[in-house]
Amino acid sequence: MREPAMARKANVLPSYLLHKKSGQARVRLNGRDVYLGPYGSEESRIRYAEIVSSAVGGAPADPISLRASREADPGPTVGEVCLVFLQHAKSHYVKNGKQTSEVHILRSVIRPLNDLYGLLPAAEFGPLALKAVRQKMIEAGWCRSVINQGMSRIRRIFKHAIANELIEPAVLQKLQAVAPLLAGRTEAEDREPRRPVSDEDRDAVRRVVSVLVRDLIDLQYFTGARSGELLGLCAGMVHRSEGVWVARLSDHKTAHHGAGRELHFGPQAQRILGAYLEGADPSVKLFAITGAGYRRAITRACDQVGVRRWVPHELRHSFASRAREVAGLEAAQAALGHRKADMTEHYAGASRARAAELAARIG
Repeated sequence: MREPAMARKANVLPSYLLHKKSGQARVRLNGRDVYLGPYGSEESRIRYAEIVSSAVGGAPADPISLRASREADPGPTVGEVCLVFLQHAKSHYVKNGKQTSEVHILRSVIRPLNDLYGLLPAAEFGPLALKAVRQKMIEAGWCRSVINQGMSRIRRIFKHAIANELIEPAVLQKLQAVAPLLAGRTEAEDREPRRPVSDEDRDAVRRVVSVLVRDLIDLQYFTGARSGELLGLCAGMVHRSEGVWVARLSDHKTAHHGAGRELHFGPQAQRILGAYLEGADPSVKLFAITGAGYRRAITRACDQVGVRRWVPHELRHSFASRAREVAGLEAAQAALGHRKADMTEHYAGASRARAAELAARIG
């Protein structure tokens, strides 16, 4: 009769391991990874020996207290500061109970920052490190404007850390010394600027899309509204008075700045919108399509008819061009909602009048 196999003897000492993604040495204790420094380095070997010695001796394996015994605690790492800000962002950047796209954008900005400097003490992150992150973004093919926005977001992360007394203000002051990338003076490419959709391309797409998508295209063309503003419309928001109809929006791009926003519907837009308003529930959205679905429908139609791919927002540019030609810059700005939140009520009233007049003429 075969003797039962002896149970495998458990490792007495935790192993010195490689974290492949970061190149860091690590040791696993009590179900969590403790990072030791660059794999194979003398520093990581010393820390490994200290932690293992502490664990075998029965003392708690706390790498922070071990480090403090050798030197002053340098404070939170860049990765920890990013994590704190991301937790804040998840609850701060919320609209209608849902996280906005800003959270996703922040994650994409944090990724190259963490890849290069996640384990560096945040207090030691300076201008040269910020430039290195910027170079990584350039090498990844990010365009100049997106990189500059990414730099601003990184500074915002460190500003939040200062506000919560995690690091000293001097860290942010140094980062502010890094100038933005200038057009023509960097390897980073410039994104092609948005331009008005030509009448030919717009008409070609209109002929092959659904009635709903065609109506949204026309409404954007006649009103200069953002697609999200139209897709958020409910019947109860539209005031159908004689002349120009007005929709007062409580949820729009600049609502968090306290800015008001109105859409004005002239005769041509009214003929389209009126069909959706008849018998509609005042609290239910008028258009049964998402912003992504609307964009995809236009992209597919562009490919189908063989014209340049354009996006819904370019219809605002088309409206702006026509509005400037017909009524001047101020009327175009009023209709597009390009007003600062601190404008006086007197000026806001004048803007509404100009926008309504413009809608009556070209909307």
